[in-house]
Amino acid sequence: MSVRTRDTLGGRAAVVGIGATEFSKDSGRSELRLAVEAVRAALDDAGLTAADVDGMVTFTMDTSPEITVAQAAGIGELSFFSRIHYGGGAACATVQQAALAVATGVAEVVVCYRAFNERSGRRFGSGVQRREPSAEGAALGWGLPFGLLTPASWVAMAAQRYLYTYGLTAEAFGQVAVVDRKYAATNPAAYFHGRPITLADHAASRWIVEPLRLLDCCQETDGGQALVVTSVERARDLPQQPAVITAAAQGAGRRQEQMTSFYRDDLTGLPEMGVVARQLWRTSGLTAAEMDVGILYDHFTPFVLMQLEEFGFCKPGEAADFLAEERLPLNTHGGQLGEAYLHGMNGVAEAVRQLRGTAVNQIPDARRVLVTAGTGVPTSGLILGTDDGG
Repeated sequence: MSVRTRDTLGGRAAVVGIGATEFSKDSGRSELRLAVEAVRAALDDAGLTAADVDGMVTFTMDTSPEITVAQAAGIGELSFFSRIHYGGGAACATVQQAALAVATGVAEVVVCYRAFNERSGRRFGSGVQRREPSAEGAALGWGLPFGLLTPASWVAMAAQRYLYTYGLTAEAFGQVAVVDRKYAATNPAAYFHGRPITLADHAASRWIVEPLRLLDCCQETDGGQALVVTSVERARDLPQQPAVITAAAQGAGRRQEQMTSFYRDDLTGLPEMGVVARQLWRTSGLTAAEMDVGILYDHFTPFVLMQLEEFGFCKPGEAADFLAEERLPLNTHGGQLGEAYLHGMNGVAEAVRQLRGTAVNQIPDARRVLVTAGTGVPTSGLILGTDDGG
């Protein structure tokens, strides 16, 4: 998909299988084993076997290479393997890569996966501890001496500016946390199952980096998630209702850095997500008003509000009110704040369940779902639909 023209990928591939491990704080097993468990579960769900797979996609941050996971899962020859950079920004792009491979005949069945022990192993929230010299490291270096060492501290800069510009208080961020936890409370797979929160709970949670409180920050999770992508034609012969990839996009903005794009003219939006939004709407021919569900990447609450505004669900500064009125069902699995932090891959799986009609918090007649990937970094997005013109 070009940033200037409509592409022809939409409607040519579909997600036909989803599989995950349990989501925990201490998995007790290797990241490779988590990946293999998720891949096998996704293939079982799709009604396919390891012998059907000829492509694999994951994140550059994943410790389990495609060929290693293929070997451990009993998958044979591969004609396509790929990795996407920028952490959680890769989530929807893995599906885009898979769809591109399928649509061009490079591969027939592609598995996308992400697996980590992010709680019991390396905790991303611990921030920068040691880095090899790199261009990305140089960009981070402008903030590190001033104490901007963690993802929360990087996001807090933009969050503070957002509140100031629109005359809001941190309660605006609490709206996101409350909605996510409402859905997580009824989702047995969610870490916070049975534990909804109120705005008062949010306001009482401890500061992490002002204006972000504990309940503004996603979890740290151990687990794995996998997705299976194949052609729409083949999908129709498989047991599950396909989630058709109506549109897929990646986006990076001007003066883009990874989490520290502080030198832009404006810090109150997410230009990289605006790039994704324009491509998705152009290629699909759809609008924000036509989305039945939104699965928006929620590692930090302020960036959910900015995404709603970038996609045109509401005007700048109005997202908290939009969310409080529940005009769009949002993160019906509980999101990364409530279900699990799997770098957004569990969000793609929730979109598939909504289209199948099998979600725990099912939205009636859901036919179009918007899914986004990590924010504050070069990112990606999807519109998934049913196989009936949706």
